[in-house]
This record gives sequence, C-alpha cells and structure tokens, in this order.
Amino acid sequence: MLKIGVLGVGHLGKFHLNNWLEIPGVELIGFYDPHNETSLAVAEKYGLRRFKEMEELIEQADVIDVVTPTDQHFICCEKAIRKGKHVFVEKPLANTMDEARELVKLAAESGIKLQVGHVERFNPAFMAISHLSLQPMFIEVHRLAQFNPRGTEVSVILDLMIHDIDIVLSLVKSDVKSISASGVAVMTETPDIANVRIEFHNGCVANLTSSRISMKKMRKVRLFQKDAYIGIDLLEKKTEIIKLKEDTDENVFAFDIETPSGTKSIAIANPPVPEVNAIKEELLAFTNAILNNTRTAVTEMDGLMAMDVAHQILEKIGNNVIIRS
Repeated sequence: MLKIGVLGVGHLGKFHLNNWLEIPGVELIGFYDPHNETSLAVAEKYGLRRFKEMEELIEQADVIDVVTPTDQHFICCEKAIRKGKHVFVEKPLANTMDEARELVKLAAESGIKLQVGHVERFNPAFMAISHLSLQPMFIEVHRLAQFNPRGTEVSVILDLMIHDIDIVLSLVKSDVKSISASGVAVMTETPDIANVRIEFHNGCVANLTSSRISMKKMRKVRLFQKDAYIGIDLLEKKTEIIKLKEDTDENVFAFDIETPSGTKSIAIANPPVPEVNAIKEELLAFTNAILNNTRTAVTEMDGLMAMDVAHQILEKIGNNVIIRS
C-alpha cells in the first residue's frame, strides 16, 4: 500500500486530502503545513497526523503530493525526489524555468514518477472527446474568472492560462512557430487579463484569452478542424460536436443545407459526459502509473513545455504590459 504525504493543506490541499481518503490502495499518513492555525484545524477535522518537519514526512512516505504556493514547488519537489519519492505537484511545475528544468533532470536521474496537476485534462467535458481523432487547425479558448486574491502571487498566465496552454499543447501535435501576446495589469502588479495568439508549424492557430477580473465565469474551448467544430464547456461540463454526417452516425440530430457543391448533411451530437471528480481522477491516474510502472498522464516534460510557452508569453508581454493607475 502506497503511503501518501501531503505538503500544503490550504484551499486546494483540502480537496486533495478528501480525494486521497477515497482512493483504494493508498494510505494517507499525514501532512505538513507551516501555518499553525490551518494545521491544527485540519488535524482535528480529518484525524490526520500533522508532521512538524517536512523532511520527516518525506522520509516516511512513498508519495509526496505538493499543494503549496508556486514559489515553494521546487524546494518541496527537490527534497522528495532526492529521497526517491514519487511526486505529484500542482501546476505550474515550478516558479522559474531553471527550477523546472532541474526538476525534470532530477526526476529522470532518480527514476521516480512525477505528475503535474493540470487538472483540466481530467475535466469530464474534455474526457468526452478523448476517443476522437482530433486535428484542429484553429482553437479559441476563453477562461474568465472573478477576482480572488488567492493565486495572485503569479500572473494570470501562470495562474489560469497555463491550464489552456497545456490543453492546446496536448491537442496540437506540432512545435510552436510564433507567439504574440498583450496583457493588462488591473488589480495586481502583473497581468490580470491577457490575450495570446500561438501559431504552430503545422498551420494551427490558437487564440487564448484569460482574465481574473471578469464579472462572470467562463471556461470554454472551441476546436475547428476540416470536418468538424467541437465546443467544450469546461465549466458547465458540456460538449457539442457539429460535423458532416456519415453513414455510420446514429442517434444524432441532422439537417441538410445547400452548398455550391451540393446538399450536405450536418450532424449535431452531444457525447455523454462522464460524471467524475477531476481531482480524484488525476490522483487515481497517478497512483495507477506508480503501481503499474507506466507513464504518468501529465509528465514532467508536459509540465515543462507548458511552462516554457507560458514564460515565452510573459516575455512577449514584457515591459509592454499596461498597468492601470
């Protein structure tokens, strides 16, 4: 049975605790968090051991789950990896590119399993299209959120947009050709809203907009490819596919339209969206990768590539970011 230790039991860390307690084949042995008030409350509520020293928890666990602020990711992961422990770390992989590269190097040398918490890969609306052969040529993403001081130690790029960067990179099997970006700092000293255009060598273009100062919430991905439009609502957990109808299509709504090349039949389908807990699914996938010695669902290289694109975006915005007074 895998012994699990959690580093950081703030807002997100508590979700991790709840889900680890429901996953078979693991034992949650305790947690470490430097904040005394939070730690006392968690220890009492969950009946878990509070470790006073991070190193002691790492020593006794088989798996370390890092749910700390981003600037603590590297030191926590490094300590765990050097002790030969498997590591799950929330996104982004690290605070800087140098830190991320070092973690990738350490993980490769140690042979441990490392998974990055890009949880949208496990969003049920996204999972509903996992069986499709996707070759998008244009991707449009909107991720809008109301302002919340939590997470503002980093820009909206590393706070919110990195989710969508990871999704786009997982869908487009091509290298990035160019990036253009603009951003505005409104509530913090770093961009709170940004728009980014990513062009790939295969011709695909992705347009991403992220804001943490919006009046309403939105998390939508739209994929356009030669034979289909696919709409994914990550917030409402809904997926829609509109494409040319094929003879094998059954139980779909279809209608005909007249085109210069003749009548075309259009099919609209809403694939079943599984009722799953995305955080539990990613932790379960990580557990299975360890037990079965298979590739993790979101590898350290996936995390590094998402960070690389995010930091290229930040560099493009650079000194051109508009700071409202």
